Amino acid sequence: MLLKLSPAQLIILGFVLVALGAFLPFAMVLKWIQPTLFLNLFAFASSLCGLVIGLFGALSYSRRKQRR
Repeated sequence: MLLKLSPAQLIILGFVLVALGAFLPFAMVLKWIQPTLFLNLFAFASSLCGLVIGLFGALSYSRRKQRR
């Protein structure tokens, strides 16, 4: 699935995941949502996956620009 997305779409997906990974702990600290172990792990995994996907998108974008 990720190979069919354009580099710009990968960067946007990575940004959304990193933003979700930052918003969830913020909401837990403000007691908007109840903190649980699963939610903490989900926030961490979301942030980590978003970082990896965003970097992959940025590398793909720069690689495409070098070929032209």
